[in-house]
Amino acid sequence: MKKSLFLVAFVSFLANAQAPSGYYNSANGLSGASLKTALSTIITNGHQDKGYNGLWTGYKTTDIDKNYENDGSILDIYSEKPAGTDPYKYIPGTNQCGTYSVEGNCYNREHIVPQSLFNEASPMVSDIHFIRATDGKVNGMRSNYPFGKVGTATFTSKNGSKLGNSVSSGYSGTVFEPIDEFKGDVARMIFYFVTRYQSKLSTFSSGNMLGSSTFPGLQTWELNILLAWHNQDPVSQAEINRNNASYTFQGNRNPFIDNPNYVNLIWGSGSTGGGGTTNPPTTTGCANETFETIPTASSASYLTRTWNNSGVSWTATDARTDQTVSTKAITVRDGALTSGSTANGIGSLTVTTQLKFTGSNGTFNVKVNGTNVGTAPYSTSATTTTINNINISGNVVIELENNSSSNRVAIDNLSWTCYSGTSKQIQSVSSALSLPQNQLQISPNPIVNNEIFVKGETKNITKAEIYNLQGRMIQSFEQPFKNSRNSIKINNLPSGVYLLKMDNSILKFIVK
Repeated sequence: MKKSLFLVAFVSFLANAQAPSGYYNSANGLSGASLKTALSTIITNGHQDKGYNGLWTGYKTTDIDKNYENDGSILDIYSEKPAGTDPYKYIPGTNQCGTYSVEGNCYNREHIVPQSLFNEASPMVSDIHFIRATDGKVNGMRSNYPFGKVGTATFTSKNGSKLGNSVSSGYSGTVFEPIDEFKGDVARMIFYFVTRYQSKLSTFSSGNMLGSSTFPGLQTWELNILLAWHNQDPVSQAEINRNNASYTFQGNRNPFIDNPNYVNLIWGSGSTGGGGTTNPPTTTGCANETFETIPTASSASYLTRTWNNSGVSWTATDARTDQTVSTKAITVRDGALTSGSTANGIGSLTVTTQLKFTGSNGTFNVKVNGTNVGTAPYSTSATTTTINNINISGNVVIELENNSSSNRVAIDNLSWTCYSGTSKQIQSVSSALSLPQNQLQISPNPIVNNEIFVKGETKNITKAEIYNLQGRMIQSFEQPFKNSRNSIKINNLPSGVYLLKMDNSILKFIVK
């Protein structure tokens, strides 16, 4: 498990590198509407409204290209071409709009959530976290349309951003679609907006994107699009740079850049609505074991017990079947309860336990695919435990292992939510993109001809590894840049997103 320790170390470093110590403490252990409200309070505190004109000043530090051309120009998500030469560039302060008629005239202040939806009111109208420096013409073409998947484009910007009819499920109007490189950026800015201003949403217009209630805060169709974009396009170094600069300028942060998994915990499979709210359709239960189909309840012997329920097979070792918690339960002594392999992953897990007969308080180890993800305590009182933020995709095997060899513990009402997003392991790797990388950069990106060209100081790199988005290493290279090469020739890879780890640096690249 050396790789897991490596990832944990990255995450620990990242927690200190992004936000001040304790910044998110009041959100710990929460999910769903409760987490959203806690984050809203956190990011409202410290927010300094610098005014609409203050955005021009802010952009000189927040919207500077340090990750693509790295030339000090404005980083414009509507004109940046990650794998090629930008069609034009803007000098901060010099090329502010002004008037425009075509692309390349000047850069403007683009409200990712249109300002008409909140009547241009403060502090929304000048909140730099969701207002980007973008080309004036493209900004005008995007207008007040929501974001979605375009079918037939009526306008395409020079970097491929599109305006046209929606082919997004649940909405058929006109939408705007940024390029893949910035879809996650857009999603996380909108998640920021509906969290920061959740108490005001009922007074805003929807624009076919916003919801009128605090939770979930978005139209269902738009939420589903943004969740997909968030998972498709992980947090980039450019976003992290902007979040840090925006914090310096404005005094608050975008929590969905600092902690991408907050998205899943609020709106995805790890969420629990609470307070009478309902969860969006993306929240689903994967398994719900009530133990009503376990073998005959009259048996007090400790044996290996097997049964099936709703397509899930179960095995309990050193177990008896005659005890109850709510109704039927399985009681484990010196053994474990283990599921068969099930699809659709796991987001969060809930279980009720109770110590039977004599003994002392203790815990079960909760494992997924053989790895500990948490513990479930037990005592003489029935105790219900929820473990959030497990977030493992694909096929999973769930195991509850008694840490005692003598305590007899009843288990009841075991359930878990599905998880279809990016696995916790790969999220950890993606989050590690915030670590210092000595200005290394992959260009062009997407790569071509099975060759990765790396800009920056590479001569001392001892090892390179390629990981897929399930966290599996698929290719490895010793001393990849010997002989003064600045590229790595790789074996054929299917189209998709991958991570290149070079010693302590990690870069994302795309194969088309």
